[in-house]
Amino acid sequence: MMTDPIADMLARIRNAQIASLQSSEMPLSKMKESLARILKEEGYIHDYKVNTDFPGSLTVFLRYQGSEGSSAIVGLKRKSRPGRRMFVGYRDIPKVMNGMGVAILSTSRGLLTDRQARENKVGGELLAEVW
Repeated sequence: MMTDPIADMLARIRNAQIASLQSSEMPLSKMKESLARILKEEGYIHDYKVNTDFPGSLTVFLRYQGSEGSSAIVGLKRKSRPGRRMFVGYRDIPKVMNGMGVAILSTSRGLLTDRQARENKVGGELLAEVW
């Protein structure tokens, strides 16, 4: 049984990039699909595909840049964990790498980036940081 599916998703993406794979497949959930949507909107992944057959799966297609094929994601870090939840108000949302990265929050309005959460003046659970 998996206790932290978000950390598992981030680890699968990180491991796939280290191995220079084109895609990574994982079990499907609405939270993971929303997280993949944000990563695509921010330009960290190329695309994602949802397979709704039982059991559902999510395939994330990774993005590489430049002639040497460096990964678009330099770092992924899980902030809030099941053992220690981290909630922040909209004034306390951290800037990742001085604004070069993105913090992902779970709010009452769904998953939002740090910029969207500050704009909407909502806080929530700080799920992950990506840079």
